[in-house]
Amino acid sequence: MAMASSSTLTAYRVLFTALGLFMLATLVYTLVTDGSPFRRELLTPWMSATLVDFYANVVAISVWVIYKESSWISSVIWIVLLVCFGSIATCAYIVKKLYEVSSQGLAQDPLDLLLLRNDHTQKRFSFVVFGRILFSILGVFMVAVISYTIITDGLPFRMELLTPWMAATLIDFYINVVAISVWVAHKESTWIGALFWICLLICFGSITTCFYIVSQLFRLSPQEPIYHVLLDFNSKYGKSTPSK
Repeated sequence: MAMASSSTLTAYRVLFTALGLFMLATLVYTLVTDGSPFRRELLTPWMSATLVDFYANVVAISVWVIYKESSWISSVIWIVLLVCFGSIATCAYIVKKLYEVSSQGLAQDPLDLLLLRNDHTQKRFSFVVFGRILFSILGVFMVAVISYTIITDGLPFRMELLTPWMAATLIDFYINVVAISVWVAHKESTWIGALFWICLLICFGSITTCFYIVSQLFRLSPQEPIYHVLLDFNSKYGKSTPSK
């Protein structure tokens, strides 16, 4: 079991290191070949909608970072990095946390060790209720943004929209989707369920992210600790995780 967990841990380290380096190379290449992204002509309706979609997923990842970090200072630093550098910061943070996983804990699922903080201290405030409200509002907002953009600017499947910076933004977006998909696959009890949700994440982005988080939060009572939303059913109740 420990050997399998160690192999899984190494695989995740390699995966997110490779994704982070790929995104860094993409960013540098796009800067060199297409110049700065801070140009008004790049901000088309679909680029704006894509950025909003991207940052809605960043909100979800940032909430996890706030939960993981032991101080508000480190939380703020990482959130600023996530806002400025997107999936490069996501991958760097995940790899950092993967290297902090102690080899003594490898009898546990490596994803449990990654997702959870070292202690499970809880505050009196009900983060379950707050999370339901936050991600419900964010999901509805994203539905409105995408619907408005389709109505006013048509469908996004047009070659003229695929500028170099749009392509880079989409790569950035989908690397964050990979990170969220790893959690979804961990949560779901079957590969069919995991593939279903991952397909929705690919097709509908942060709308699916928000809907999935809200659906998982409504499975918890307001009195339950918020970290239960990160775990699959078996980990939550202390059972051995079956093969999916």
